[in-house]
Amino acid sequence: MAKIKYNARSAAKRRADHATENAQDYVELIEEMQREVGAAHVTDIARRLGVSHVTVHKTIKRLKTLGLVNAPPYRAVSLTEEGRDMARESRLRHEVTLRFLRILGVSESAALNDAEGIEHHVGRELLERMSFFCDLMEQNGRVTARELKDFGQGAAAGTPSPVDRPAGSGQS
Repeated sequence: MAKIKYNARSAAKRRADHATENAQDYVELIEEMQREVGAAHVTDIARRLGVSHVTVHKTIKRLKTLGLVNAPPYRAVSLTEEGRDMARESRLRHEVTLRFLRILGVSESAALNDAEGIEHHVGRELLERMSFFCDLMEQNGRVTARELKDFGQGAAAGTPSPVDRPAGSGQS
């Protein structure tokens, strides 16, 4: 088993990753609330997240500094274009991760819970591979040993998944 090394750089990265996860969760929720009820107010965000309105205010202030939200005093919070982009990317990550866990046969409650944490830690390559694997399973109802071998060899060789390939590239 590989030994995990802890150092100041890895600790700083974990803190930055946590801050990014938090931002992703907030913008995803704000986008969802805007879509469902038309607005995202601090008190409603706090209620949905199970945190105090003070916590939400502090986080919104940080998100505003990052250029992800607009938050006029006593008004609903809205997303900037950058915030909407982050929300879309976060939702896509969540959907692919949830789809993958369901295909693996994870119970619905565990899949919903685990997808919320996993989505923040999946890199682009893995996300694309998960999506491609789900596509294979949904198209065929199963994956043959040959498809799985080809799928694994392509990943090991650094070959782009079909998701990455331009349409009409002739590769399959």
